[in-house]
Amino acid sequence: MSSGIRALWLIVPLMVFGLWGILHTPDPDHDRDNEDSDVALAKLPSLPGWSRADLPDFSAYRDTTEKKAAFFSFLYPRIVLANSRILIERDYLDSLAGKDELSQSELTWLKNQAERLRVDEEPASETMFLRLRNRLDVIPPSLVLAQAANESAWGTSRFARRGNNLFGQWCFSQGCGLVPRGRVEGASHEVASFSSPYLSVRSYIQNLNRHPTYQLLRDIRLKARKRDDIASGPSLAAGLLGYSERGEDYVEEIRSMIRHNNLDYYDDDFQAIVQQANAQELLELAAAKQEKTLLPGATTADDTNSEG
Repeated sequence: MSSGIRALWLIVPLMVFGLWGILHTPDPDHDRDNEDSDVALAKLPSLPGWSRADLPDFSAYRDTTEKKAAFFSFLYPRIVLANSRILIERDYLDSLAGKDELSQSELTWLKNQAERLRVDEEPASETMFLRLRNRLDVIPPSLVLAQAANESAWGTSRFARRGNNLFGQWCFSQGCGLVPRGRVEGASHEVASFSSPYLSVRSYIQNLNRHPTYQLLRDIRLKARKRDDIASGPSLAAGLLGYSERGEDYVEEIRSMIRHNNLDYYDDDFQAIVQQANAQELLELAAAKQEKTLLPGATTADDTNSEG
């Protein structure tokens, strides 16, 4: 084999891994483990203490049904928490869009959100507000649950257990995560580590909300918004063609997991909670003192009663 061909065999895997890593890159390292890295907003409450909990040992479950139920019960409150905080920010964005003039602090918040969501438009312009509103939005629980289960082997993968990483996000700074076994020689990517599963959920949502690969997902979500609806997990799954090298097969697998595990139930519960929620009710969701109050069928009144 000629030296040129041998060199090509070495370069091609690196190029593939490099391109693949771009799709799975989470927040910058300085954001990833900072629980206060939400863009500063006075009305956004501090994260509740339970959001910092590590991932349980799901490998201890011998019964598959019990393991799945425990996985969903652990993750769903964290999805509601992340999405409710997005909705509070979204409401604030709408309030700014209706103003004739913004204060310096309001303009700073707007610019910081634009930077975080990679919106490069004239500050406070109509186009900036439009693009931010399309990106600052929720991801349906069924999709989050199915992808988390798929990517983390129901919370039992090495990256989930040691790095709280449920979605396979990559990072590229030395020591930012765990080195994958069998990583191609010369590659520098790691699988990102998070200080909590909640931060992994938030990073995953941000990735879908801002990366160009998932524009189709955002377009589908926008069409649902125009119907005053929240897009379902199966519908948004069509926008995940770039999430895996398996393409359409991956999309169908995620949809199958949603169907097989009846994850639409969580979408229905979430929609029932938030579609008619007022500002105060969203704040209660975003500051729930106990995660069990965010499970299906619970109410924030349960949270108040539990305080004795």
